[in-house]
Amino acid sequence: MASLSLTKLGIAAGGLALSLSAGAGFASASPDLGPIINTTCNYSQVHQALVAQNPSAAAEFDANPNAQGMLQMFLNAPPAKRQQLATMVQGMPEAQQYVGTITQVAGSCNNY
Repeated sequence: MASLSLTKLGIAAGGLALSLSAGAGFASASPDLGPIINTTCNYSQVHQALVAQNPSAAAEFDANPNAQGMLQMFLNAPPAKRQQLATMVQGMPEAQQYVGTITQVAGSCNNY
């Protein structure tokens, strides 16, 4: 279960990760994922921001190669694909605990 959650974190973080105008397609109570979907950050920047902002989440992420791969895939995808992945992640209750962290990382990863 932890691997699945971290995989979702990777998807979410990648797009969601690492942080981005897609909020229009979601209910008003849902977070704005535009910063995640439209991030210009690369994997290294997102990872460095995660380490700096949430070391425990970073340690969990680092222990899961699947999550790392998903984040790399997410960040390498075009915004339309990121939107699809973010929408999928939003439907996963177990991924919701990561949305705040991902949004925070997405908003600051350009500083790394």
